Amino acid sequence: MNQPETCRTTAENYYQNGKWLCSEAVVTVINDMLGRPLPPECVKMASGFPVGIGSSGCTCGALTGGVMALGLAFGRTIPGDENTAILKVSGELHDWFKTTFGSTCCRVLIKKVEFGGKEHIEQCTSITGSVAEYVANTIEKNDIKL
Repeated sequence: MNQPETCRTTAENYYQNGKWLCSEAVVTVINDMLGRPLPPECVKMASGFPVGIGSSGCTCGALTGGVMALGLAFGRTIPGDENTAILKVSGELHDWFKTTFGSTCCRVLIKKVEFGGKEHIEQCTSITGSVAEYVANTIEKNDIKL
């Protein structure tokens, strides 16, 4: 299994087993993939995004976790440095997500399933894994090594 597939499977397992929610799972697996440039506690920064940012139903937590994870590889650390790369890959993730799933809004994505039910868990597990795989592929494609 290649790195992106491993990220997908691991993120899906984290979500499905209830160990991490969507944004937390994506951030954790990408941080691990990159050799933990941030301590594992960085997942705390992703903990407020599930269920559409604090359970508000807005932007999908897997998507926001994906943007955070891309920041680990493409983000800037020096004020005023170039930020073109992170804006580009984040925009591409957003557009891919919207095209693939039909919306970036958690409320829209889960409106046809019972919240907390089997179909909800299956759907969000798949979305979480898909985002983790997409982010891992983006990092690999750009040959990012930290």
